[in-house]
Amino acid sequence: MRLPRGLRSVLPVLGLLPALGLAGCSTAAYRLFHPQGPVANVELRFTIIDVAVMLLLILPVTVMIAVFIWRYRKGGNARFDPSWSHSLELELVMWGVPFLVVIFLGYYSYKSTMLVNPYGPAALNTAMAQAEPGPLQVDVITTDWQWVFVYPQYGVATVDDLVVPAGRVVRLRLTSTSVTNDFFIPGVAPMIDVMPGMRTQDAFQVNHKGNYEGFSADFSGAGFSWMQFSTRLVSDDDFAAWVAKVQSAPDQLSYMRFTKLAQPTINVGARPAYFSHAAPGLFDEVYTAAQQGVVYPVPDDIAMPPPGKDYTQTPEGQP
Repeated sequence: MRLPRGLRSVLPVLGLLPALGLAGCSTAAYRLFHPQGPVANVELRFTIIDVAVMLLLILPVTVMIAVFIWRYRKGGNARFDPSWSHSLELELVMWGVPFLVVIFLGYYSYKSTMLVNPYGPAALNTAMAQAEPGPLQVDVITTDWQWVFVYPQYGVATVDDLVVPAGRVVRLRLTSTSVTNDFFIPGVAPMIDVMPGMRTQDAFQVNHKGNYEGFSADFSGAGFSWMQFSTRLVSDDDFAAWVAKVQSAPDQLSYMRFTKLAQPTINVGARPAYFSHAAPGLFDEVYTAAQQGVVYPVPDDIAMPPPGKDYTQTPEGQP
């Protein structure tokens, strides 16, 4: 099919328009495009593979639609063959190509799932085998609307401040006091549900120091927008110094203290809090309590604030 001269002359320019539109864009603000650590790298790599494979289908189909519309338009003088009824070549293309794509994507989906499986990510196998002194265990408990991080190996706990040593594998156990939240540190740790009365796991590793932001990716009520936490990757020496500092904090986190901390609180600005002693087995107590139906009701003035109510200040009672 021969395209009109005018259309042929503008096609190269039209092909450059998408590239020109993206020329001034920066990916700095898109943390998913800057993965940190093996797990995040795997996620980005397989996302690119999925997008590339789908584009191999979508782009030819889009071009074919445009060509067919032009070729068989009214007045296009397209040839009509009333005796045509079947084409083996077309059948092979229409059914064979999607079939092969499904097989290809299925294989890579399984492979990527095993590499980032939160209960045992194969992407971290080498790091775990070489890790000294071994993975760092952190228990993550979500409340309405804060993040509590318990370090069982060191007996300390924090609120809205996750500090871990760079280069060390971090293993997370996660549960919630009330509603489901999603634990997510873009570019560092994959998203995973955190549910009341259930225990989930996650893992990540970042080899260099840096500061990142984590948050809840699942709407969970009035304080959801402020449910953020800082994630700091520090050197081994700085981590040891930080642990020693937290161990000297005046406040301690018993289960009874936790029940006060778990009351619905909008922590504007994610102001951190530190506890020098976290009760052993605190994570399991919270998990068991949720299974037994313990809840922390949201007060009406938070769930349905009166007109003019201002939540720009951290509420009283915040530790």
